[in-house]
Amino acid sequence: MNNKPQNVKGMRDHLPAAMIVRQHIIETMRRVFERYGFEPLQTSIVEHSETLDGKIGDDEKLIYRFETEGGRWLALRYDQTVPLARVVAQYQGQLIFPWRRYAIGPSYRGERPARGRYRELWQADVDIVGSRSPVADAEIIALLTDVLSELGFTGFTTLINHRQIIGGIARVAGLDDASAGGVYRAIDKYDKIGADGVREELLRGGVAAEAAERILALVTLKGPPEAVLGELSERLMGDDRAQAALVNLREIIGSVQAMGVDPARYTIAPQLARGLSYYTGAVFEAVVETPPMGSLLGGGRYDELIGLFAGRSIPTVGLAFGIERLHDIITELGIGPAQRAIADLFMTLFNPDLADASLGLANELRAAGLRVEIALDAREKLAKQFQYADRRAIPFAAVLGPDELEQGYVVLKDLRSGEQQRLPRAALADTVRATLA
Repeated sequence: MNNKPQNVKGMRDHLPAAMIVRQHIIETMRRVFERYGFEPLQTSIVEHSETLDGKIGDDEKLIYRFETEGGRWLALRYDQTVPLARVVAQYQGQLIFPWRRYAIGPSYRGERPARGRYRELWQADVDIVGSRSPVADAEIIALLTDVLSELGFTGFTTLINHRQIIGGIARVAGLDDASAGGVYRAIDKYDKIGADGVREELLRGGVAAEAAERILALVTLKGPPEAVLGELSERLMGDDRAQAALVNLREIIGSVQAMGVDPARYTIAPQLARGLSYYTGAVFEAVVETPPMGSLLGGGRYDELIGLFAGRSIPTVGLAFGIERLHDIITELGIGPAQRAIADLFMTLFNPDLADASLGLANELRAAGLRVEIALDAREKLAKQFQYADRRAIPFAAVLGPDELEQGYVVLKDLRSGEQQRLPRAALADTVRATLA
């Protein structure tokens, strides 16, 4: 047995520097979510196994299950969506629809760990429950655009499609609905294996060569949204479900435009499938070209999943941000917060006789809203205290010596530049805040 301390493969520890980035991501998300009127929800990470069974398609094999002493099978939360469906069914008499909710927390998947893919993954979900309006879909797209923009991303694109368009592509290629599942699965791998790989997948799945080429010709369409929608409308003529889906996408895009979303930030992508089986309408993913990491987030409309629990149709649209991937990409691109320490200021202790006065000043600064770390040993030389604060990446240090205490002043040292100034005690908090801003 290996007694060396180590974490479980595919699960990570996050030391303070990483946690500062992660908290920045979560706080930015929470601020945007609540700006759009979304309310917080938290569910248990453990569900009854049957709650998750049959809800997520082929990925069901990735669910972590365990048996209790009483013989009951439980499962770790795979995502935040199925628990939401359970909550809506369980508490529907207490909820007012449409209900906007967000949830932030860990989920667990027993998959092979890879870059950007972990067995413990934090997600931030937003959903609008109880509305079929295309404005709801558009609001989710506008919200995700705001979140990514406020996190510092500039080169991202939200890919938008509709599940019935993919179904229509399969049908006009001569396949029946029963065969469309293989088309979904093949197209869902497009970003990983490309057009040639999708062609091979389709052929292996029994799709005729001519039908495979017709499918590829449609899913590789590119251009401005209206041009792609127009081309799809012409090529899918006669398929009523696909035509209705195109009308729905036009309504969503119209609302997205009315909400002022930058047209460079979204596109119609017929190759986008989204593998989870519960999607019924519009689907979307946000991607970045550099670094290559796959999707930052994904979501769509799922109008039937909650009905499996509630016993009635409750239309819903939402998405999930992958915090692990966002964290990794933000770190790699260097667009995270400039702050490297939690504390704004380090309160030194000049000597044992003045320690109480310095502790009192630290308390004043905390009450004024600053984050203050204090020295713990008044016998330690100031130079060593400065060195410690600098190693901790705290930007400022304050010194309250006997002259400063008597005259109502404080020495403020900028540990980044080495410059220091003597300030009236009452001006210290505002000066630090202004400089940090």
